[in-house]
Amino acid sequence: MPDRRTVLRGLAAAGLSGAAGPAAYAGVPADGAAKPNIIVVLIDDLARRELGCYGNTFNETPHMDRLAADGIRFEAGYSAAPVCSPTRASIMTGQYPARVGITEFLGAAGDDFLPAGHRTLPETLRDAGYRTGLIGKWHLSETYTGPVRERPGNPWSHGFTDVIASEQKYIADGDYFHPYFMLPDLPAREEDEYLTDRLNLEAVDFVTRAEDDARPFFLYLSHYATHTKLAAPQPLVDKYASKPGAGEPGRNPVLAAMLEVIDDGVGMIRDTLRRLGIAGNTVILLLSDNGGDGGVATSSPLRGSKATLYEGGVRVPMIAYHPAGSGGRVVDTPFSTVDFMPTLLDTADVPRPPGQHLDGVSFAGLLSGGTAPRRTDLFWVYPHWHNPGAPTAAVRRGRYKLLRYLHDGRSELYDLLADPGEAENLADRRPGETRQLRAALDAHLRDVDLLPPRPTPDNFPGLVLERDFSSGLSGFTVLAPDPEGRPGTVRAAGGALTVTADGAAAFALLRSDVVADESPAAIVVSRRSDAGAAAPTQDTLFAGLVKDAGDYLVVWYNHRRKRTGWDVRVGGELTARRIVQLDGRIDYPGPDARLACVLHRDELTAYAVAAGGAWHYLFTADVGRYARLDDPEVRGQYRYGFGARVDGGTLAVERFAVRRR
Repeated sequence: MPDRRTVLRGLAAAGLSGAAGPAAYAGVPADGAAKPNIIVVLIDDLARRELGCYGNTFNETPHMDRLAADGIRFEAGYSAAPVCSPTRASIMTGQYPARVGITEFLGAAGDDFLPAGHRTLPETLRDAGYRTGLIGKWHLSETYTGPVRERPGNPWSHGFTDVIASEQKYIADGDYFHPYFMLPDLPAREEDEYLTDRLNLEAVDFVTRAEDDARPFFLYLSHYATHTKLAAPQPLVDKYASKPGAGEPGRNPVLAAMLEVIDDGVGMIRDTLRRLGIAGNTVILLLSDNGGDGGVATSSPLRGSKATLYEGGVRVPMIAYHPAGSGGRVVDTPFSTVDFMPTLLDTADVPRPPGQHLDGVSFAGLLSGGTAPRRTDLFWVYPHWHNPGAPTAAVRRGRYKLLRYLHDGRSELYDLLADPGEAENLADRRPGETRQLRAALDAHLRDVDLLPPRPTPDNFPGLVLERDFSSGLSGFTVLAPDPEGRPGTVRAAGGALTVTADGAAAFALLRSDVVADESPAAIVVSRRSDAGAAAPTQDTLFAGLVKDAGDYLVVWYNHRRKRTGWDVRVGGELTARRIVQLDGRIDYPGPDARLACVLHRDELTAYAVAAGGAWHYLFTADVGRYARLDDPEVRGQYRYGFGARVDGGTLAVERFAVRRR
């Protein structure tokens, strides 16, 4: 008796054998006015060069290659972000991730989610009569506790009528064989079940049920593969491990095996569409959510990988099939995931949500055989420290792409037509293009209202508090929130405030007497070198809002460990802590450095600077889940404050200031 793998591959092979070209998928419904079915196949962390149609000769992807041959292969297909959750948000909303408020992948204990105020593609299609199905990864909900359908940002609340095999617990590094830790309530359909096989079968079942339902359908097949940790059925891994060149860059046997199972599913779905007679009324889009993971995939000849805004992080494999279009086209016009919602709504002749701005443009005419639309500027904002990159924003206009590092303002300009590998920075040699694109990028950052102004006197002219501690600790209350009760010694003398650890670690928090009103504010702490005291082995500076020893919201910077982050303590409990490891090249020297916390709405933004330098952006933290700082009554319970933690030495602060806009 054949095993399940043989049966599955046989179904897929049947789909391929009938796929001689677009005509093989004929079968236009009798009612020519029927709304088209729509399928989006999203693959996780797949570099564009992993597919045969993009030049890979090791991996075997005949069904996806056939899809490209029957439709359009985009040479400049882009994800709206270099990591997963923001790209998924852009597919759902037609908006840039920064506008939605999701710019980073959502962690296990994160407080971000896809807000209900953004009307989504499945929601709009559902209200137009579509059956809408999500099979697989969602990664846009807030928490992983409580009933799944009650979690903020859950897929049902955003318009899906059918949700199948979508994570119930945090995905972490993936789980590909049953039992699945992130899907504890999902029973297996077969022995030794492989998750990608299961998703493929669920997709075929959904298409069949939807056709029986006599409604047009939207299927969002969102694979967990090929995210690390890589795992695949051993016979397939062995097959690729025995091929010439296995193990060389771009020839990963496990990744190839995972990709073959995804490819089988594409064949199975297309075969099902043909068998049901609806292939001639079904549009298919296939893509990756971002570039490949640099640890397991190669983006060559592109520079960078997942989590960077170089082309290797955001230029992805992207294929579109429309039964009315001509096959075998290769399109150079940039096509982004922000374009999916307007494109698919126009394809389905469904009105766009009233009052909701869409950042994307419609490629519906191109998909159905026409020409590409006029491409507007494309923007990316990734304001995070993530190995191997720093906070970055980028814009592409025509052949030129500008990257700007948000922490220090440096710019890089590349001619993507002449230099797709982004090897030659033209910023100094083409000042006109650099200036124009910087202006466009600055305007976009203002438009999405992501980054508050840097904490300069020009941006925050209203000085409400400034102390150099020459008059002692007047106006401040010293708190000692260290759970082990080690406040250390706090002194104000010689024009500085010093915190000294009396043997062990000391943590002192100082609360000013000035109430934090609703105005945007910049809280600045200036550190000083103290040659007369021993340097601490670990030293951390804090700035933010303080209510009492058990309630505060602060950003911090640790000089010795070269990392930054934020803490939220409520009711004596450390409710949230986020640690951000800085790029090894970034060093804000402990002596004479300054740390700033900018309050804007219910967000804390950290900036740092060495003496005499410019303010560098570090990160933005949305703390609204813990304290509604945009509520004047809530904010009025806090005072401006700062603090220090030292281990075995002394840290000196020479100035504390608060400015408002």
